[in-house]
Amino acid sequence: MEDKLREDFPIDWEEDHFVSRREFLRFMTLASGGLAVGSAALAVWSRKTNDSIAFDAMRICRVDEVNAGSARGFTYPRPTDLCILIKDTEGEWKAYSRRCTHLSCPVSYEPDKHRLYCPCHNGAFSIEDGRVLQGPPPHPLPKILIETRGEEIWAVGVAKAEHLS
Repeated sequence: MEDKLREDFPIDWEEDHFVSRREFLRFMTLASGGLAVGSAALAVWSRKTNDSIAFDAMRICRVDEVNAGSARGFTYPRPTDLCILIKDTEGEWKAYSRRCTHLSCPVSYEPDKHRLYCPCHNGAFSIEDGRVLQGPPPHPLPKILIETRGEEIWAVGVAKAEHLS
């Protein structure tokens, strides 16, 4: 009887635990498909989140401490995050991260050229929206969300960078 079973089912039990090429490729295809679906789901989820990140509000300065056409440095949201507050020549307030998106050199305000300039590699950013105007910076400057509360300017959040949204 046992010989009849071996004849009908010729399985070499010693080699049964080895994985065939076909089984390996099937597993790799399923694993790759799962990673692709997961990555796509994460990309869709990240697009549906808010356009800004809220942090604790922090007072920057009084309105009368910055003249039109000038800027003031501050740190937000952490003490190591350099930022720049600008009151342009029309009297509008803007705030951006002060670190160039190329190699993190500090940018400075050039009111005569209406831009933020990075002297390290000749990069320049628009003060209207932080977009790159020239040079090697790959991304716009992150915008700092600000509010005027009475006679004071407050930082209230950081807008997501445009290249991530």
